[in-house]
Amino acid sequence: MATERTAEHTDVRHRPEEKPDGAVVRDALGVGIAVGLSGFAFGVTSAGSGLSLLQTCALSLLVFTGASQFALVGALAAGGGAVTAAAGAFFLGVRNAFYGLRLSQLLALPRAVRPFAAQWVIDETTAVSLAQPTRRSARIGFLVTGLSLYLLWNLTTLLGALGAEAIGDTDAWGLDAAGPAVFLALLAPMLRTGTERAVAALAVLLGLGLLPVLPAGVPVLVAALAAPAVLWAHGRRNDARVDAQEAPRDEARGAAPDEGRGTACDEAPDAASEDVPDGTEEDR
Repeated sequence: MATERTAEHTDVRHRPEEKPDGAVVRDALGVGIAVGLSGFAFGVTSAGSGLSLLQTCALSLLVFTGASQFALVGALAAGGGAVTAAAGAFFLGVRNAFYGLRLSQLLALPRAVRPFAAQWVIDETTAVSLAQPTRRSARIGFLVTGLSLYLLWNLTTLLGALGAEAIGDTDAWGLDAAGPAVFLALLAPMLRTGTERAVAALAVLLGLGLLPVLPAGVPVLVAALAAPAVLWAHGRRNDARVDAQEAPRDEARGAAPDEGRGTACDEAPDAASEDVPDGTEEDR
Protein backbone atom coordinates (compact mmCIF):
# COMPACT_ATOMS: atom_id res chain seq x y z
CA MET A 1 0.00 0.00 0.00
CA ALA A 2 2.82 2.38 0.92
CA THR A 3 4.63 1.45 -2.29
CA GLU A 4 1.58 2.33 -4.38
CA ARG A 5 1.24 5.71 -2.66
CA THR A 6 4.93 6.43 -3.23
CA ALA A 7 4.63 5.53 -6.91
CA GLU A 8 1.58 7.77 -7.31
CA HIS A 9 3.38 10.62 -5.57
CA THR A 10 6.39 10.19 -7.86
CA ASP A 11 4.21 10.20 -10.99
CA VAL A 12 2.47 13.39 -9.93
CA ARG A 13 5.74 15.07 -9.07
CA HIS A 14 7.34 14.31 -12.45
CA ARG A 15 4.20 14.98 -14.49
CA PRO A 16 4.54 18.11 -16.69
CA GLU A 17 2.66 21.12 -15.39
CA GLU A 18 -0.50 21.72 -17.38
CA LYS A 19 -0.87 25.04 -19.20
CA PRO A 20 -4.37 26.46 -19.73
CA ASP A 21 -5.57 26.29 -23.32
CA GLY A 22 -6.43 29.98 -23.19
CA ALA A 23 -2.86 30.90 -22.31
CA VAL A 24 -1.52 28.79 -25.18
CA VAL A 25 -3.94 30.40 -27.64
CA ARG A 26 -3.06 33.88 -26.38
CA ASP A 27 0.69 33.30 -26.80
CA ALA A 28 0.25 31.68 -30.21
CA LEU A 29 -1.95 34.53 -31.47
CA GLY A 30 0.59 37.08 -30.24
CA VAL A 31 3.31 35.41 -32.28
CA GLY A 32 1.10 34.95 -35.34
CA ILE A 33 -0.08 38.56 -35.39
CA ALA A 34 3.32 40.10 -34.68
CA VAL A 35 5.12 38.12 -37.37
CA GLY A 36 2.21 38.16 -39.80
CA LEU A 37 2.39 41.94 -40.05
CA SER A 38 5.85 41.65 -41.61
CA GLY A 39 4.10 40.33 -44.70
CA PHE A 40 3.64 44.00 -45.63
CA ALA A 41 7.40 44.32 -45.94
CA PHE A 42 7.62 41.24 -48.11
CA GLY A 43 4.84 42.39 -50.41
CA VAL A 44 6.49 45.76 -50.92
CA THR A 45 9.95 44.26 -51.43
CA SER A 46 8.67 41.64 -53.84
CA ALA A 47 6.80 44.19 -55.94
CA GLY A 48 9.88 46.42 -55.96
CA SER A 49 12.06 43.57 -57.19
CA GLY A 50 9.95 43.20 -60.31
CA LEU A 51 7.69 40.29 -59.39
CA SER A 52 4.06 40.54 -60.36
CA LEU A 53 1.16 40.51 -57.93
CA LEU A 54 0.40 36.88 -58.79
CA GLN A 55 4.01 35.79 -58.32
CA THR A 56 4.27 37.61 -55.00
CA CYS A 57 1.11 36.04 -53.62
CA ALA A 58 2.09 32.60 -54.94
CA LEU A 59 5.35 32.75 -53.01
CA SER A 60 3.54 33.41 -49.74
CA LEU A 61 0.87 30.79 -50.41
CA LEU A 62 3.20 27.99 -51.53
CA VAL A 63 6.60 28.68 -49.99
CA PHE A 64 5.46 30.29 -46.71
CA THR A 65 8.81 30.74 -45.06
CA GLY A 66 9.65 34.39 -44.62
CA ALA A 67 13.45 34.18 -44.57
CA SER A 68 13.56 32.22 -47.84
CA GLN A 69 11.07 34.55 -49.48
CA PHE A 70 13.03 37.66 -48.47
CA ALA A 71 16.27 36.03 -49.65
CA LEU A 72 14.72 35.27 -53.04
CA VAL A 73 13.29 38.72 -53.74
CA GLY A 74 16.33 40.43 -52.19
CA ALA A 75 18.67 38.61 -54.56
CA LEU A 76 16.46 39.46 -57.51
CA ALA A 77 16.28 43.11 -56.48
CA ALA A 78 20.09 43.22 -56.25
CA GLY A 79 20.37 42.02 -59.83
CA GLY A 80 21.09 38.36 -59.15
CA GLY A 81 19.97 35.58 -61.43
CA ALA A 82 16.94 33.40 -60.79
CA VAL A 83 19.09 30.30 -60.11
CA THR A 84 21.27 32.12 -57.58
CA ALA A 85 18.24 33.60 -55.83
CA ALA A 86 16.49 30.24 -55.69
CA ALA A 87 19.63 28.55 -54.32
CA GLY A 88 19.87 31.02 -51.46
CA ALA A 89 16.20 30.56 -50.64
CA PHE A 90 16.64 26.78 -50.72
CA PHE A 91 19.57 26.81 -48.30
CA LEU A 92 17.60 28.92 -45.85
CA GLY A 93 14.61 26.58 -46.11
CA VAL A 94 16.65 23.45 -45.34
CA ARG A 95 16.40 24.16 -41.62
CA ASN A 96 12.65 23.53 -41.75
CA ALA A 97 13.36 19.88 -42.54
CA PHE A 98 15.19 19.55 -39.21
CA TYR A 99 12.29 21.29 -37.47
CA GLY A 100 9.97 18.68 -38.99
CA LEU A 101 11.98 15.81 -37.53
CA ARG A 102 11.59 17.23 -34.04
CA LEU A 103 7.95 18.22 -34.38
CA SER A 104 6.93 14.82 -35.78
CA GLN A 105 7.90 13.27 -32.45
CA LEU A 106 6.46 16.04 -30.32
CA LEU A 107 3.09 16.44 -32.04
CA ALA A 108 2.59 12.83 -33.21
CA LEU A 109 -0.07 13.88 -35.71
CA PRO A 110 -2.06 11.31 -37.73
CA ARG A 111 -0.48 10.36 -41.05
CA ALA A 112 -3.33 11.88 -43.05
CA VAL A 113 -2.72 15.29 -41.45
CA ARG A 114 1.07 15.41 -41.71
CA PRO A 115 1.32 16.56 -45.37
CA PHE A 116 -0.88 19.56 -44.60
CA ALA A 117 0.86 20.33 -41.31
CA ALA A 118 4.24 20.28 -43.08
CA GLN A 119 3.31 23.56 -44.79
CA TRP A 120 3.28 25.25 -41.39
CA VAL A 121 6.63 23.91 -40.12
CA ILE A 122 8.54 27.19 -39.77
CA ASP A 123 10.53 29.04 -37.11
CA GLU A 124 7.56 30.48 -35.24
CA THR A 125 5.40 27.35 -35.06
CA THR A 126 8.41 25.31 -33.96
CA ALA A 127 9.34 27.78 -31.23
CA VAL A 128 5.80 27.97 -29.86
CA SER A 129 5.34 24.18 -29.93
CA LEU A 130 8.64 23.44 -28.20
CA ALA A 131 7.86 25.98 -25.49
CA GLN A 132 4.76 24.04 -24.34
CA PRO A 133 4.87 21.55 -21.43
CA THR A 134 2.51 18.91 -22.85
CA ARG A 135 1.65 17.39 -26.21
CA ARG A 136 -1.89 18.80 -26.09
CA SER A 137 -0.69 22.37 -25.58
CA ALA A 138 2.01 21.86 -28.22
CA ARG A 139 -0.63 20.83 -30.75
CA ILE A 140 -2.80 23.82 -29.88
CA GLY A 141 0.16 26.17 -30.12
CA PHE A 142 1.20 24.74 -33.49
CA LEU A 143 -2.33 24.97 -34.90
CA VAL A 144 -3.12 28.49 -33.70
CA THR A 145 0.29 29.89 -34.62
CA GLY A 146 0.29 28.27 -38.05
CA LEU A 147 -3.28 29.24 -38.92
CA SER A 148 -3.11 32.84 -37.71
CA LEU A 149 0.31 33.43 -39.23
CA TYR A 150 -0.58 31.83 -42.57
CA LEU A 151 -3.76 33.86 -42.97
CA LEU A 152 -2.28 37.17 -41.85
CA TRP A 153 0.99 36.70 -43.76
CA ASN A 154 -0.83 36.11 -47.03
CA LEU A 155 -3.28 38.98 -46.41
CA THR A 156 -0.52 41.48 -45.62
CA THR A 157 1.51 40.22 -48.59
CA LEU A 158 -1.40 41.04 -50.86
CA LEU A 159 -1.92 44.47 -49.29
CA GLY A 160 1.80 45.23 -49.41
CA ALA A 161 2.06 44.31 -53.08
CA LEU A 162 -1.01 46.37 -53.94
CA GLY A 163 0.04 49.41 -51.95
CA ALA A 164 3.80 49.26 -52.48
CA GLU A 165 3.99 52.87 -53.61
CA ALA A 166 1.77 54.13 -50.78
CA ILE A 167 3.68 52.28 -48.03
CA GLY A 168 7.06 53.47 -49.24
CA ASP A 169 10.26 52.41 -47.51
CA THR A 170 9.54 49.45 -45.23
CA ASP A 171 12.77 50.02 -43.28
CA ALA A 172 11.19 53.16 -41.82
CA TRP A 173 8.31 51.06 -40.49
CA GLY A 174 10.59 48.40 -39.01
CA LEU A 175 8.30 45.60 -40.18
CA ASP A 176 11.21 43.53 -41.49
CA ALA A 177 12.56 43.24 -37.94
CA ALA A 178 9.34 41.91 -36.40
CA GLY A 179 9.99 38.28 -37.25
CA PRO A 180 13.56 38.02 -35.89
CA ALA A 181 12.59 40.02 -32.79
CA VAL A 182 9.71 37.69 -31.93
CA PHE A 183 11.84 34.61 -32.58
CA LEU A 184 14.59 35.86 -30.26
CA ALA A 185 12.01 36.67 -27.60
CA LEU A 186 10.77 33.08 -27.75
CA LEU A 187 14.24 31.59 -27.82
CA ALA A 188 15.83 33.55 -24.97
CA PRO A 189 13.84 31.97 -22.08
CA MET A 190 14.66 28.49 -23.41
CA LEU A 191 18.43 29.03 -22.92
CA ARG A 192 18.59 27.82 -19.32
CA THR A 193 22.03 26.15 -19.09
CA GLY A 194 25.51 27.41 -19.80
CA THR A 195 25.90 24.88 -22.61
CA GLU A 196 22.75 26.12 -24.37
CA ARG A 197 23.88 29.74 -24.05
CA ALA A 198 27.31 28.82 -25.41
CA VAL A 199 25.70 27.14 -28.44
CA ALA A 200 23.57 30.21 -29.12
CA ALA A 201 26.52 32.60 -28.77
CA LEU A 202 28.75 30.55 -31.09
CA ALA A 203 25.94 30.23 -33.64
CA VAL A 204 25.49 34.02 -33.66
CA LEU A 205 29.22 34.57 -34.15
CA LEU A 206 29.40 32.06 -37.00
CA GLY A 207 26.28 33.39 -38.71
CA LEU A 208 27.23 37.07 -38.52
CA GLY A 209 30.91 36.47 -39.25
CA LEU A 210 30.30 34.41 -42.39
CA LEU A 211 27.41 36.51 -43.69
CA PRO A 212 29.59 38.86 -45.80
CA VAL A 213 31.67 36.06 -47.41
CA LEU A 214 29.21 33.22 -48.08
CA PRO A 215 26.08 33.02 -50.25
CA ALA A 216 22.71 33.71 -48.66
CA GLY A 217 21.51 30.78 -46.58
CA VAL A 218 24.89 29.09 -46.16
CA PRO A 219 25.87 30.99 -42.96
CA VAL A 220 22.70 29.66 -41.29
CA LEU A 221 23.70 26.07 -42.09
CA VAL A 222 27.27 26.64 -40.90
CA ALA A 223 25.95 28.19 -37.68
CA ALA A 224 24.15 24.91 -36.99
CA LEU A 225 27.59 23.34 -36.45
CA ALA A 226 27.80 25.31 -33.19
CA ALA A 227 25.75 22.65 -31.40
CA PRO A 228 28.01 19.62 -32.08
CA ALA A 229 31.13 21.76 -31.57
CA VAL A 230 30.05 22.96 -28.12
CA LEU A 231 28.81 19.51 -27.11
CA TRP A 232 32.14 17.97 -28.15
CA ALA A 233 34.08 20.54 -26.11
CA HIS A 234 31.72 20.02 -23.17
CA GLY A 235 32.24 16.26 -23.34
CA ARG A 236 36.02 16.63 -23.42
CA ARG A 237 35.91 18.90 -20.39
CA ASN A 238 33.74 16.43 -18.48
CA ASP A 239 36.10 13.56 -19.37
CA ALA A 240 39.09 15.54 -18.13
CA ARG A 241 37.27 16.35 -14.91
CA VAL A 242 36.38 12.70 -14.32
CA ASP A 243 39.97 11.63 -14.98
CA ALA A 244 41.25 14.22 -12.52
CA GLN A 245 38.84 12.94 -9.85
CA GLU A 246 39.72 9.29 -10.42
CA ALA A 247 43.51 9.78 -10.48
CA PRO A 248 43.93 10.01 -6.65
CA ARG A 249 41.72 6.94 -6.21
CA ASP A 250 43.83 4.93 -8.64
CA GLU A 251 46.99 5.99 -6.84
CA ALA A 252 45.50 4.97 -3.51
CA ARG A 253 44.46 1.59 -4.90
CA GLY A 254 47.94 1.01 -6.33
CA ALA A 255 49.66 1.90 -3.07
CA ALA A 256 47.51 -0.33 -0.85
CA PRO A 257 48.75 -3.75 -2.19
CA ASP A 258 52.39 -2.63 -1.92
CA GLU A 259 51.95 -1.72 1.71
CA GLY A 260 50.22 -5.04 2.35
CA ARG A 261 53.04 -7.01 0.73
CA GLY A 262 55.69 -5.14 2.71
CA THR A 263 53.98 -5.92 6.02
CA ALA A 264 53.64 -9.59 5.20
CA CYS A 265 57.36 -9.87 4.38
CA ASP A 266 58.32 -8.12 7.59
CA GLU A 267 56.18 -10.41 9.67
CA ALA A 268 57.29 -13.63 7.95
CA PRO A 269 60.52 -14.17 9.94
CA ASP A 270 58.73 -13.83 13.24
CA ALA A 271 56.13 -16.38 12.22
CA ALA A 272 58.83 -18.79 11.04
CA SER A 273 60.80 -18.43 14.25
CA GLU A 274 57.77 -19.25 16.29
CA ASP A 275 56.76 -22.34 14.32
CA VAL A 276 60.18 -24.00 13.88
CA PRO A 277 61.38 -25.73 17.07
CA ASP A 278 64.87 -25.29 18.46
CA GLY A 279 67.65 -27.59 17.48
CA THR A 280 67.86 -28.88 21.03
CA GLU A 281 64.28 -30.02 20.89
CA GLU A 282 64.91 -31.85 17.58
CA ASP A 283 67.81 -33.73 19.10
CA ARG A 284 65.71 -34.45 22.07
